[in-house]
Amino acid sequence: MSTTTPIFSKEDNLKFFRTLNKRVNDYFKENKIDKTGNWKLHLKTIVMFGLFLTPYFFLLAMDMPFWVYLLLNVVIGIGMAGVGMNVMHDGNHGAYSTKSWVNKLMGGSIYILAGNVYNWQVQHNVLHHTYTNIIGHDEDLEAGRILRFSKTAKWYSHHRFQHYYSVFLYGLLTFNWAITTDFLQMKRYLKRNLSYGEFKKPTILWTTLIITKTIYFSIWLVLPMILGITWWKVLLGFVVMHYTAGLILSVVFQLAHVVEDTINPMPDDNGEIENTWAIHQLFTTANFAPKNWIVNYYTGGLNHQIEHHIFPNISHIHYNKIAEIVKQTAAECNLPYHEFKTTRSAIASHFKHLRELGRKPQLA
Repeated sequence: MSTTTPIFSKEDNLKFFRTLNKRVNDYFKENKIDKTGNWKLHLKTIVMFGLFLTPYFFLLAMDMPFWVYLLLNVVIGIGMAGVGMNVMHDGNHGAYSTKSWVNKLMGGSIYILAGNVYNWQVQHNVLHHTYTNIIGHDEDLEAGRILRFSKTAKWYSHHRFQHYYSVFLYGLLTFNWAITTDFLQMKRYLKRNLSYGEFKKPTILWTTLIITKTIYFSIWLVLPMILGITWWKVLLGFVVMHYTAGLILSVVFQLAHVVEDTINPMPDDNGEIENTWAIHQLFTTANFAPKNWIVNYYTGGLNHQIEHHIFPNISHIHYNKIAEIVKQTAAECNLPYHEFKTTRSAIASHFKHLRELGRKPQLA
């Protein structure tokens, strides 16, 4: 992953987004459709919540063999990731509905997924979407000393093996959300006065965090124990659920930005990058498996990250249609359009890239 970005003229920068924006807007006008979700998304919401919550109610209501218990927790984890990618994600981008209260309701589903609306909107909508793949700004690239996601990150000897052990750590993503990440992020973001939209009072944000965490753990840990499920089975199921969801979400996130073809642009002395925001997204983002119906459906269009990053307020159900417009416009402007034909090839690229980043710098 390079830190050098090809520089395009101011005219090229303006031409690309103006042309693309007009073409995409024309598509929606000509077809007389809203940019937000429709019945397809509403039906998918029912499917994903059903996948997420139905096994949970079975666990509470029925006595079952241990292997069935664990399998149902895996299904819950799959549903948990599905709700996050398809419902919560569109809601918190204001893309689920034309009605703001519906977006808030669907975005608020993150509370039963172990997360927090304020933290997620700052980390994802503000930092990740604005400063995509920029070291020191995009927190998606920060993994402490454990993993090295860029050439500018400090190298440690254990990074030589990160392409082997990283996948085991990916499963801890949502578990960390539930236990520690939200508290650390809120403290950090409030200290920096960061917000997405209207800034709420810190007391309201902290109170919301504590109350929603209490409700969350009551639903997933306390209630099952009260209803007679052995404590160690509850804890094990909780870990299995989170590990499944975390692994799915982490891999999907990594395939969009931490692969061989994407780059890590470095700001100049004034803290600015060379190209405009829209062109920046093309250099730092990749699509995968765009023709795979199952991947498109389940990942909530997150395999169309290029379209999502340029048009985050458009619902993912439209990405398949506007992808050709984006791809054609990029080609006309001699801009890159990174795309892996299959999920398998994207995964291979990600772990190959991790292996390269894991090599000692002076030997690379």
